[in-house]
Amino acid sequence: MKIKTSITISEDLLKTIDQRAGNKNRSEFIEAALRAFIAEIVRSEQNARDIQIINQRAAYLNQEAADVLTYQVKL
Repeated sequence: MKIKTSITISEDLLKTIDQRAGNKNRSEFIEAALRAFIAEIVRSEQNARDIQIINQRAAYLNQEAADVLTYQVKL
């Protein structure tokens, strides 16, 4: 469901939207841009959580990797 709203943006940004919108109207263009921006925020948050998990387990993972390397046959 679409809800009509009003926003205030700078004139230069509006000109850029009109130039870049192509065959989309302003509303479609702005909605697509906001969806992409929000998706990027969500990805960044997930990446930050993943890095936090990896960092919390870094010592264990490094120990595990070192142990595995002891099983390799020297060439």
